[in-house]
Amino acid sequence: MSHIENAPPPPAGFRILDLFAGPGGLDVAADVLGYQVTGIEWDDDACATREAAGMDTFHGDVRKYSASHFPHAQVLTGGPPCQTFTVAGRGAGRRALDDVLGYIERLHAVVSGAEAKWEDVSRTWREITEELGEKAAEAERIKAEKREVDALRAVERKAIRKSLQEDGSSQERIDRVLKALRASRDLAPEDADLNDLVAQYSSLGTALKSMKADLEKLGDERTGLVLQPLWWVIERCRRPGLEPFEAVILEQVPAVMPVWEKYTEVLATLGYRTRTQLMFTEAFGVPQTRKRAVLMARLGGTEIPEVAETHERYRPRPILTRTSKETGALFWDPEETAVDRTPKKSWVSMETALKKARSIAPDLPDRPAFTVVSNYGTGGDPGARGERDHDAPSATITGKVSRNRLVHKDTKEDLPEECARFTFAEAGVLQTFPVAYPWSGKDQPQQIGNAVPPLLALHVLRHVLEPELSDEQARARLEQAVADLEAWRPGEPAKVREHGEWEGHPLTGK
Repeated sequence: MSHIENAPPPPAGFRILDLFAGPGGLDVAADVLGYQVTGIEWDDDACATREAAGMDTFHGDVRKYSASHFPHAQVLTGGPPCQTFTVAGRGAGRRALDDVLGYIERLHAVVSGAEAKWEDVSRTWREITEELGEKAAEAERIKAEKREVDALRAVERKAIRKSLQEDGSSQERIDRVLKALRASRDLAPEDADLNDLVAQYSSLGTALKSMKADLEKLGDERTGLVLQPLWWVIERCRRPGLEPFEAVILEQVPAVMPVWEKYTEVLATLGYRTRTQLMFTEAFGVPQTRKRAVLMARLGGTEIPEVAETHERYRPRPILTRTSKETGALFWDPEETAVDRTPKKSWVSMETALKKARSIAPDLPDRPAFTVVSNYGTGGDPGARGERDHDAPSATITGKVSRNRLVHKDTKEDLPEECARFTFAEAGVLQTFPVAYPWSGKDQPQQIGNAVPPLLALHVLRHVLEPELSDEQARARLEQAVADLEAWRPGEPAKVREHGEWEGHPLTGK
């Protein structure tokens, strides 16, 4: 049974629908605030975690659902996957971004008309989804061809190796030729006599390059998912018989901010007050440096101010040199305004967060002073691993968090095996999940890395949904919610529903 049926009435009676809900980062934040959330999530493993955590869930692709299925939802939230935008500004990422902005403009044009009819609005959306579907189908066809070409190239490469071996070529020459082929480079002058031998392989490489270029133009099928929340809002506002969502909250990586800005133009036309904000997670008490682009919208009412930062932003203390002493070294982030530099709490370190978690779960590892050595190289150099000491916030928690090594802070020697890596519970704590959160299913590090930090979600939810609170009331509310979040424990598991299982659900009215 889900906690949604037994929770106390939320402060403002809101029922939240969370698209692309993941393992429950926003859900657990809403839970401690007293709100009731239903999530839609396609990933089986994330659904397993949600089920164990008692989070109300519909399983499946968001595109198979509709806003009309949940007429009693009052707030829409979500973090649509936007991997194709992470390289925005060059190549495929820039094209994907431009495509999405163009689709949003088309939707805006049709909803802005003085006599806009639902039939026209739905037709425009149908045309967009058909275009995206055609691109996805073409991309799948090209991917199938590409797999065949890759297989043929592998066969050719083996044949070339065998031919060179039979001709008595040295191992050095064989390695040099195969390395050039793998890198799609021309053969060295001293190997020019092999051009006929590698001609077929080279022609396959040319075909492969063409396919890759075509795939870049078509884009990633996930690109269109970022349009889903906007369409759900439009449907609730324009489809006869439905009521608009009272509030909308969306979050993603900073590269998606241009999409959120374009969203605000449509939302304003639909009667919403909006605010976009680049949020630094450590500035809201998350023991981790991470940036998120957040869109907040409320139907009518007053303007939405930015969410006030409660903690300092993290920055390594500058090393003072003669030049820095003369020019004045910056001890604040140059992106911050004068208002931002009012006294705040210090950011929360990994050490502080994990120590507090151990007071709740004593079986967690108790380590000496440590340094986290990232799985990632810096500046493209795999040997230049990023490092962060225990008395600082964690670097961004990703799906590869379990590969990070923990070493002694002073000697850089590996810690004992039993505490040389973060446990899943600890990685969740660094994302501000409760230490008791029941991570389940496969690839739990990926679930953790993909989730919205619950503490960040808590700040945003309270800010958008409770504007009537005074500053003092808001602070007290946050303090209590943070304490409840840290001490949260799962209740009874919640059975995950499938598409079509509407009966008896509070958001469906059936």
